[in-house]
Amino acid sequence: MMNNNAELPLIEKAKKGNPNAFGELIELNQSFVYNLALKAVSSYHEAQDITQETFIRAWKGLQNFRGDSSFRTWLYRILMNLCYDRYPHLQREMNNVSIDENELDIPVDYALEQFSDQKEFNDFIHQQLKELPEIHQLVLNLRFQQELSYQEIAEVMEMPIGTVKTTIFRAKARLKELLVSRQEVYTWIA
Repeated sequence: MMNNNAELPLIEKAKKGNPNAFGELIELNQSFVYNLALKAVSSYHEAQDITQETFIRAWKGLQNFRGDSSFRTWLYRILMNLCYDRYPHLQREMNNVSIDENELDIPVDYALEQFSDQKEFNDFIHQQLKELPEIHQLVLNLRFQQELSYQEIAEVMEMPIGTVKTTIFRAKARLKELLVSRQEVYTWIA
């Protein structure tokens, strides 16, 4: 997801030290950040604190924002790092999230024959997730780690639900391709 065109001038002004421009960026992204924080920590008070801290860190680190990803994705990463710092168990939970073979629309026996156990499959999937474009990482994380519905993802990302479904479909298709390529390498070596 590219930066919203309305945000680009605000980002540039805020980078030059304009607090009003940054205030507008907060207004544009506050519900997104808060909803994700609430989903991650399940406490209204903690979600408010994390939301506020996310924007404080964003303001302090704004000069480091290069625009390689969307501003919203950058905020999401700040937020998740804060959550992981405050609640180390969230990082462990993230590492234990599994994308079921059925989610990739492949036969279970096919997936299991490629891996010695479910943990090896999960490790492979997590490694491959890091190779996906950031938008794919974000929607898969929201869907499988945060357990948001398609509708909730559409709301927090301010995207049409069809775009969310398409993005998730493409991300899962890419993971499936990677799994199939592993099978081809496995067959070729064996």
